[in-house]
Amino acid sequence: MFTGPTVFAQIMAAVPAWEFRRLAARHRLVGPKLRFSAWEHLLTMTFAQLTRRESLRDIVGSLRAQPRLAYHLGFRHLPARSTLADANEARPWGLFAELATRLMQRARSLYQTEPNALELDAPLYAIDSSMIELSLALCPWADWTSRVAAVKLHTQLDLRGPLPARVLVTEGGHGDAAWLDDLPVEPGAYYLMDRGYVDLQRLRRIAASAAYFVVRERDDVLRYVAQSRLVDRTGSLRSDQVIRFRGRHSRAHWPDTLRRVSIYDATHRRHLAFWTNQWSLPANLIAELYRQRWQVELFFRWIKQNLRLHSFYGTSPNAVRVQIWTALCAYLCAAITRHRSGLAPQVSLTNFLQIVSIHSLAKIPLPELFANNVNPPTHDDQN
Repeated sequence: MFTGPTVFAQIMAAVPAWEFRRLAARHRLVGPKLRFSAWEHLLTMTFAQLTRRESLRDIVGSLRAQPRLAYHLGFRHLPARSTLADANEARPWGLFAELATRLMQRARSLYQTEPNALELDAPLYAIDSSMIELSLALCPWADWTSRVAAVKLHTQLDLRGPLPARVLVTEGGHGDAAWLDDLPVEPGAYYLMDRGYVDLQRLRRIAASAAYFVVRERDDVLRYVAQSRLVDRTGSLRSDQVIRFRGRHSRAHWPDTLRRVSIYDATHRRHLAFWTNQWSLPANLIAELYRQRWQVELFFRWIKQNLRLHSFYGTSPNAVRVQIWTALCAYLCAAITRHRSGLAPQVSLTNFLQIVSIHSLAKIPLPELFANNVNPPTHDDQN
């Protein structure tokens, strides 16, 4: 009979206790007077995500249903509902954001040998943002359009995995392109973006850092074709052009030429065009690079369907951000544990979390738990 740690404890082993204590000390969140510690707060919120708890009462009730397992889960004291609510309101979310950043680095180091979809010998990053809607009545501080309340989740997704490489949570009205100002640019990497990120001055910073971008064209930016290249139009490819910009501000921010590749999407019966500063790759590969940007859309859809990001346990700005960042921590812990247990790629992350949600309190080794649940990832699965 297996007498080792619970399934939940095996997943939380992705977070070294010593490292978390160091982070908590830096945020001044340690001390003997804290009956409900920052570590127990993380355990509680991660447990809520992995087991898909609906409310604070549901979280506390599920933990208290088996108090003998509290020690094996890592708790010294199980929280009361009011204690958990107060912690979500008052304990700074920055601690969990910093932990999530550390976990991103650890997860990416595990998956760095994974080939990307196009087998290019360069990092591929898809960049996009997604709205997380809130109740305007309960969260008036998040007023976005006077009818809808929301916060925005900005994500740089490493397509090896895929795994988030950088995440930022802002108010709903924060501009997408503005995030590029704070984004570290990696020389030789490819940044794949939708037309909301068309800002020639910011795109020039990427090019000046010896990196490449592929961004969907914006029709309202004046340009003209300086040269056309021959292309095979029997497939989806329609043109491969050298363009220059007409507008005074556009020319000031990008005085040089830019490459424009266009295709016809027969499935949706529409023409698409992309701008890039990459001149040596074939035009059809440039179009395929942009198609890989869809992985970040799948990532957003996946976390919203499989983690608790459609309803919230608290309504203050801090409580909302605590829940978002601990949800990302849960996602990353699962991805790390799945890889370390040798379950990738035989078990999709979707199936992994489905099984974990049922057996979190069971004492069984993860490889044994999934011995009869091998399910290769589908197109829509993440990791």
